Amino acid sequence: MRFINRHPGLGGRWLLALLPLVLLLLAYGVGSAMRLADNPDDKLLPGATQMLDAIAQLAFSEDPRTGEVLLWSDTAASLTRLLLGIAISALVGLCLGIAAGVFPLLGASLSPFLAVLSMVPPLAILPILFIVFGLDELSKVMLIVIGITPVLARDLEQRSREIPPELFVKAQTLGANSWTLVLRVVLPQLLSRLLLSLRLMLGAAWLFLISAEAISATAGLGYRIFLVRRYMAMDVILPYVAWITLLAWAMDWGLRWLNRRCFPWSEGGVK
Repeated sequence: MRFINRHPGLGGRWLLALLPLVLLLLAYGVGSAMRLADNPDDKLLPGATQMLDAIAQLAFSEDPRTGEVLLWSDTAASLTRLLLGIAISALVGLCLGIAAGVFPLLGASLSPFLAVLSMVPPLAILPILFIVFGLDELSKVMLIVIGITPVLARDLEQRSREIPPELFVKAQTLGANSWTLVLRVVLPQLLSRLLLSLRLMLGAAWLFLISAEAISATAGLGYRIFLVRRYMAMDVILPYVAWITLLAWAMDWGLRWLNRRCFPWSEGGVK
């Protein structure tokens, strides 16, 4: 049997999925052990014991200055900003995508505008957002919105244009108006695509969030990472990076589950 035609079973799929992570942890463990053997005070590659002590302090002990458990307060602050930004982006992107992809008069104006807007580097306008919206929560949420909404809208616009014209003709023959076409024909086709697009944009949303928190914040996962970097506290930074990765994976899994639950007919999604 050719290699291209070989498929792993359920157990093999789990083993192959875990293999890169195991190899990465093994390489880190060997590198950390070698550096700590030469210098027990080395901070670049802390050992498991050092990171577990840092996690215990951050996740289960109250901060003497604020009285909060830092890991959970940082997580709550970051997730609030992220989820709000994603929710606004999904709603605005869906509306713009439908308007540009379904209505030719609106698309003639919106489509070029979205194309140009999607090329603007969001991090380049971060100082402008801080000037316009201030240094509080709004500027961080707006960076996420501006960063991912144009891409979402363009993707949904393209998906709108791929809907067979016959569906519109048949619906109008049965007496459907423009509003009915959007609700009964277009929207069911786009919601599954919206969930897929959000999955693909999660990494960018986290990037914009961490960048904003690193510059101006008093709480948040990105804020904490950039706060302790001056002390080379890798025993804090690495667990925080791992925690962010776990949160992003959980969100991706949740969107995938929601897509399968609500739209079992959808095909071609990211595995």
